[in-house]
Amino acid sequence: MCRYRLSQDLNRNDPFSVGDGLHCRGSEKGETMMASKQSKAVRRHWEAARLAMTRTDGEGPDDESWGDLTAEPRGVDYLETETGGRPAMWALPKDSRPDRVLLCLHGGGFVGGSVYTHRKLFGHLAKAAGVRALLIGYRLLPEGGGYPVPVDEGEAAYRWLLGQGIAAEHIAFAGDSVGGWLAVTVQLRARERGLPRPAAALLLSPFADLEASGESYEAGTDPLFTREFCRSLASGFVGEGVGLRDPRVNLLYADLAGLSPLYIQAGGDEALLDDARGLDERAGKAGLDVQLDVFPGMLHTFQMAAGRAPEADDAIQRLAGWVRPRLGL
Repeated sequence: MCRYRLSQDLNRNDPFSVGDGLHCRGSEKGETMMASKQSKAVRRHWEAARLAMTRTDGEGPDDESWGDLTAEPRGVDYLETETGGRPAMWALPKDSRPDRVLLCLHGGGFVGGSVYTHRKLFGHLAKAAGVRALLIGYRLLPEGGGYPVPVDEGEAAYRWLLGQGIAAEHIAFAGDSVGGWLAVTVQLRARERGLPRPAAALLLSPFADLEASGESYEAGTDPLFTREFCRSLASGFVGEGVGLRDPRVNLLYADLAGLSPLYIQAGGDEALLDDARGLDERAGKAGLDVQLDVFPGMLHTFQMAAGRAPEADDAIQRLAGWVRPRLGL
């Protein structure tokens, strides 16, 4: 089914702008869709990142440019703070419920990303859901953030929220890429420590299989995330003492029983598509309430184009619509 009719009244000098056309998305296998021109900015970003990896002159997109994909959400304020000694940031949409919170964990391959690159993405999501969002600046690998440090700091942030009087059933985890991995591994840690489970988890292109074993890595449609690249990131993160199939780090081997409901989104052209499929299958076998939506023609973390690309805006609305009733809204 077609979902979008775009107007001609757009700025043709804007790289995200597109003339009149009909653009569609859906999650049914076999649907034929035409990706919007705006969404192609995500592909250009990943292509530029790949090119920068081959250069020796330091030229290329800096880490903060990732956040440039996202339009500024209107009616959202931001407040920098600390949780458990780590930098954090509140995204505070106007008229949002103060007693409902998204605990947000950014992506970046354990080596990049920040509360600044992702504040607008999670601002869009918080606004759509009508809740506050707390973004956590966990330590990255160059700062000594190898495994299990980000899990420790994610757990500390969750404990901090609970200590602020926010009920667990009013907290949902949200994360993209390795942030999606954290949104599950922090739950595993919380279960181990006897903490109450959160209401839900929103996983955007999660890096679920640190072994990168899926066939989708060989599809040839992803401009950056090869099997070798992802395995290298994972190996550098977990170190020599932990295998990439260890159930503490590989969600496809983890015991997921008793975790919160999961909503997973993935791009149909991303190399990590089988990560999402495998996690969906394993969660289902564990008896979880789980939903997977695949967006044809989209790449890894395509939701970063929120406010610009119709596919990203559709994804945000679907995330918000799914999580609101699970937060009691």
